[in-house]
Amino acid sequence: MMDKIAAKRLAGARLGEEWIVPTLWQGTDLPWLIPFPAPAIIKSRHGCNQYRVITAVPDCARWQQLRRTARRWQRRPHGRWLDEWAYRDVPRGILTEPLLGGALPLPIDYKIYVFGGTATHVQVHLGRGRRHRWILHDRSWRQLVRAADEPPPPPSLPAMLEAAETLAGDMNFLRIDFYDIGGRPYFGEYCLYPGSGLDPFAADWIDLELGALWLAAMAENPVSSAPIGYA
Repeated sequence: MMDKIAAKRLAGARLGEEWIVPTLWQGTDLPWLIPFPAPAIIKSRHGCNQYRVITAVPDCARWQQLRRTARRWQRRPHGRWLDEWAYRDVPRGILTEPLLGGALPLPIDYKIYVFGGTATHVQVHLGRGRRHRWILHDRSWRQLVRAADEPPPPPSLPAMLEAAETLAGDMNFLRIDFYDIGGRPYFGEYCLYPGSGLDPFAADWIDLELGALWLAAMAENPVSSAPIGYA
């Protein structure tokens, strides 16, 4: 699930290939000449928050800088310093995808929390790459704590919730991320470590509520709780 390439295969097999953002190129070393069209996004296969956006074909100096950045991402496994052990054995590499929406800003990110097979919350990430902020909703799109931003629910929200439950199965906790482009949902990635377990919520009672859901899911299905509970 932490391998972005393997995650696409897994999600595509369960949801259908129409949910999957195409891979334009993958490998371990970006070649001397750009091998894919722009606009696009370059990501590490094995890490988190390692990406660069190109809105047009870069000049030679910019492309060489991107090549160096991609090599730097691969020098060590991701997640070691916070003991996010599921990243440890993911093959290091790079992949590129078309830039969803075709231009900046980056699309809104809908991160769905699934406890024991039930999608309970939707975390909406706005302004990524600029003024990043996020808002937590319940599955009925009520903000848990009122925020200045009031984004409307995406047209494909019901499909996203159903897809998240399909992908999570009976795991006691999993976060699954999606995008909505023109009313069409796309799978983003699986997440075992939201905010590395360190991001604060807008109110302490949210921690307690989510913790109670997790404990209930583990009590219901203790077999699935060993690997995810460690995370």
